[in-house]
Amino acid sequence: MFAVVKGTSYVLVHAPDMVIHNGTTQTMERQINPDSEYLKKLPGHLRKFEDVVAYAPNQVYIGSIMPDELKGIDQPWYQNGIEGAERFGKFGEIMPQDEFYALMQVSDSFDLVRLEKGFAAGVKAKLAKHPVLGDEICKRIKEGVELSEIEDLIKNHHAEGMYDEGKLVGCVKRAHDKDINLNAHVMFENLVVKASGVLSLMHLINKNGISASDIDYIIECSEEACGDMNQRGGGNFAKAIAEIAGCANATGSDTRGFCAAPTHALIQAAALVKAGVYRNVVLLAGGATAKLGMNGKDHVNKGLPILEDVLGGFAILVSENDGINPVIRTDLVGRHTVGTGSSPQAVISSLVISPLDKAGLKITDIDKYSVEMQTPEITVPAGAGDVPAANYKMIAALGVKRNELQRDEINTFVEKHGMPGFAPTQGHIPSGVPFVGHCREMLHKDMINRAMIVGKGSLFLGRMTNLFDGVSVIIEKNAGKAKEEKGITEEEIRAMIGQSLREFAAQLLGE
Repeated sequence: MFAVVKGTSYVLVHAPDMVIHNGTTQTMERQINPDSEYLKKLPGHLRKFEDVVAYAPNQVYIGSIMPDELKGIDQPWYQNGIEGAERFGKFGEIMPQDEFYALMQVSDSFDLVRLEKGFAAGVKAKLAKHPVLGDEICKRIKEGVELSEIEDLIKNHHAEGMYDEGKLVGCVKRAHDKDINLNAHVMFENLVVKASGVLSLMHLINKNGISASDIDYIIECSEEACGDMNQRGGGNFAKAIAEIAGCANATGSDTRGFCAAPTHALIQAAALVKAGVYRNVVLLAGGATAKLGMNGKDHVNKGLPILEDVLGGFAILVSENDGINPVIRTDLVGRHTVGTGSSPQAVISSLVISPLDKAGLKITDIDKYSVEMQTPEITVPAGAGDVPAANYKMIAALGVKRNELQRDEINTFVEKHGMPGFAPTQGHIPSGVPFVGHCREMLHKDMINRAMIVGKGSLFLGRMTNLFDGVSVIIEKNAGKAKEEKGITEEEIRAMIGQSLREFAAQLLGE
């Protein structure tokens, strides 16, 4: 039997000071042109936490509103925030930067994070009220140190500063004085991935009634990679995250594939469960500091706020078929192979058309497609266009070519089978998986029957190949649930078969 999506969680972390000090666009600008006008203007374009919480795409991401509800909210969304929006949603939360710094310290296993004494005490008091992290996490926050110690570590020992509201509040030390793979900047990035992964996993456990001890395997599928000079990217984020979240019975490993990795991981998790290797597998990913403010120059030049000011994270639980939760059709997987080619039409054909043909389905038989779900307000000003809409139009165009749609039905198809983008441009975060939580809800409520999750990636970024990458998988309503609604469960079917066999045996004996 196919594995099911048993639970999901989605988190965001507001990181305005990390935009300035840790985002690649900004750090490169500081090296090349430290007196640039962009860096001078940047602080004036940072959003407040309240504005980030009210931002409609963020509320979709954490599950407070449905994706299609964005269509009814006036754009630009950053100027039309949702009144009364809350930090905590159905799937997770939007965490402020100061609390996240404390979670980074909790996630630090090698005493690399130093927080200033007053700051540490303040965030500890705030986290004590957190509904998910609770006392177990809060009691691990260490007592802070004097600011002078932090300043010395930055000035004389190459530590990476941690800033909040423009003030120095802590630092991350380097883990080795010679190994560039363990320098303070890299360790900062890695601890961000780990801490946001921990937050995602703990929300998954809390919001879905899961016991941490029941998780057997974790697949971490972000874009960062931890290791040292002898094995760059050796891992293992998965077990490091599991340890902090209290998953004592779990093992795990890291999967990398640029933006496509989460969908690869979803398929791998479903295959492991279906094969009976593990009963409960979690795929998860933390956020990437490098992507913060990635398109910041375009946003500032056009008078927009910095919209790439949040780290993203998610966790998805894949379990044995329970007859209720939506199934992952691992027999209907689309894949971009080495020989596929890199043209947009070839890529979409391999990812969308191939699995549909195998199932004997039309393009219109998929109720919702989840592709690269970047928020268009981020990408359009940067010249990349509305990425989800472009993907939907390409799928619709293939439908026209296959005589499954009329040319004048393309816009209707996009409206019905697509959705507005609502995910931050964190590389791996937007690629297909942000919709899995909503998809599960919609399948439960009979709003849709099936959806396709599409992950795409740019392997050429690593300078090892010019190849593109991508995989897709169909998620659909569990047939077991339909049987129960008709009054026939699997148990009843077995009983009926048993009764029929007994009656048949009695007839033979009677003869």
